[in-house]
Amino acid sequence: MFINGTVRKTNVGKKELLAELERLMGDPIRETIEKRMGEFREAGKGGEERWFSELCFCILTANYTAHGGIRIQNELGAEGFCNLPHPELVARLKQLGHRFYNMRGKFIVEARGKNVKKELYGKGQKEMREWLVENVKGLGWKEASHFLRNLGYFDVAIIDRHIISILQRHGYIKEAPKTLGKKKYLEIESILDGIAKEAGMSQGEMDLYLWYLKTGKVLK
Repeated sequence: MFINGTVRKTNVGKKELLAELERLMGDPIRETIEKRMGEFREAGKGGEERWFSELCFCILTANYTAHGGIRIQNELGAEGFCNLPHPELVARLKQLGHRFYNMRGKFIVEARGKNVKKELYGKGQKEMREWLVENVKGLGWKEASHFLRNLGYFDVAIIDRHIISILQRHGYIKEAPKTLGKKKYLEIESILDGIAKEAGMSQGEMDLYLWYLKTGKVLK
C-alpha cells in the first residue's frame, strides 16, 4: 500500500500550493500585489530612459539582491545610468556596495544606445526575451524575464532559487537543477505556466505571490 506513497504525497503538495495561492488572493496582500502590477504597467508606458533604468536594475540584480539593486537604482536614477562616464559609474557602484562593480559598470555602459524599447516594439513577449538574452550582456533568462515583468509584461517566468525551492517542496520538480540553461529554464517555465493557469492568474502575478510566500515581501 506504500508503493505509490511518494506520488500521493506529491499530489497533496501540489494541491497545497494551489490552496495557498487561492488563500492569498483573498488576503489583504492581494491589494498590494495588484498595486505593484499597476506600477509595472505604468513603467512600461515610460520612455526609453525609463526602460533603460529598469534594464540597469536587472543587470545589477544578477547574482546580487533585489534590495541592493533598488537602492542603487534610486541613488543613480536614469540620469546616472545613462550619462555617468564609465570610470565614474564604476566608482559609484563600488561606493554603493555592489559586489561586481567593474563588470556591471561595463555591462551598463555597453547597453547604452541599444534603444531597447524601440527594438522590442511589436515583438511577442517570448521573442522580446530572446532578443534581450542575445543582445544585452549581463542579462540571462531570469534577468530578461524580470525586466519584462517590471514593465508590465506578465507572460514570462522569473525563475530563481526561491521559485525552484517552492516547486521542489511541493513536488513539481524532483531536484533543483545545477544550472539553468535555456532548455531547463523553458521546461520549468512550462510547469509554472500550468500552475498559473490552474490558479487563474498570469505568471508575472503568480511570481509576486510566490515571492511573498517565500520571503514575506513584495518587491519588484
